[in-house]
Amino acid sequence: MFDHVAIGVSDYEASKAFFLKALEPLGVKVVSEGSLGVEMSNDGQTSLCLGPAKETPARLHLAFTAERREQVDAFYRAALEAGGKDNGAPGLRPQYHATYYAAFVIGPDGHNVEVVCHKAEA
Repeated sequence: MFDHVAIGVSDYEASKAFFLKALEPLGVKVVSEGSLGVEMSNDGQTSLCLGPAKETPARLHLAFTAERREQVDAFYRAALEAGGKDNGAPGLRPQYHATYYAAFVIGPDGHNVEVVCHKAEA
């Protein structure tokens, strides 16, 4: 549904470093960077854009799709190493559906960042 999502961040360099490290297990890389900020993508079709904001950004819930549960686990480890705060370790969330496997961290601006795999364990 989305082509891209753009969010303002209070510390551009810290947020860029956090999202690149945390989303590296999903294959996310910088697509372009310029005066407006950075565009990141893992497929060249959908992207997350970060740009500096003068006002305090509103907190968001950002959920990214993983193809395998191992990517969820790797995201969680990488996000914590990048300075994220635990908001839910990797695991099943049966309240959503039987195979909803996700992890949650709080990023630099207080955003709740999730990676979810909807597939059953192989």
